Amino acid sequence: MSKSRNSAFAALLAAGLIAGPALAEPLGIGREALPEEIAAWDVAVLPDGTGLREGSGDVETGDELFAEHCASCHGDFAEGLDSWPSLAGGAGSLNDPRPVKTIGSYWPYLSTVYDYVHRSMPFGNAQVLSVDDTYAITAFLLYSNGLVEDDFVLTHENFTDIAMPNAEGFYPDDRPETEYVQFSAAPCMTDCIPGAPEITKRAAELKVTPTDEDGTPAGTLPVISAAADAG
Repeated sequence: MSKSRNSAFAALLAAGLIAGPALAEPLGIGREALPEEIAAWDVAVLPDGTGLREGSGDVETGDELFAEHCASCHGDFAEGLDSWPSLAGGAGSLNDPRPVKTIGSYWPYLSTVYDYVHRSMPFGNAQVLSVDDTYAITAFLLYSNGLVEDDFVLTHENFTDIAMPNAEGFYPDDRPETEYVQFSAAPCMTDCIPGAPEITKRAAELKVTPTDEDGTPAGTLPVISAAADAG
């Protein structure tokens, strides 16, 4: 569209002769979602237990369900297979150069386990697990990480009693208050350091310059006097 046509269109829109998106009449398509339809999609579970459905599941049942739905990717013992992530182990490894981040070593809340399994697993066939199935698999994953005994039964009533090992390992991102303010001021471009600059150390003294066996900087050319050169 040319500039003249753009200008004309804008003038007509401003005059109210053309209805823009904000002025368009409702099309009468669709309807408001029913409460039961919203509830079917609103399955998120929060760390304080909000959103949990009533139900229960034990470790033994979870072991069987995990073998059927999860072990092909995550291994029989949640140890992970190929490039699929491990879900158990890694305790005490978060400070290592290559930490092993699993449910037991890294995840701060049990609700993350339940919610992710219930909404997104098994991979490629999500939401085939019932509420009780999800409780059972979650209980098995707790057992695989050594957090409960083999006779443990996870329910909506004892769910929030489970404290994950890394629950205190997370904290709010405070960089806007502690760091960003350091970079928001105008940069100093002249006379930024009061007084004349002072040389306190040289590279040779700081041992950052390689030296030859005689202590001279590496690669230094020998000095030849004019008299020696003339002779």
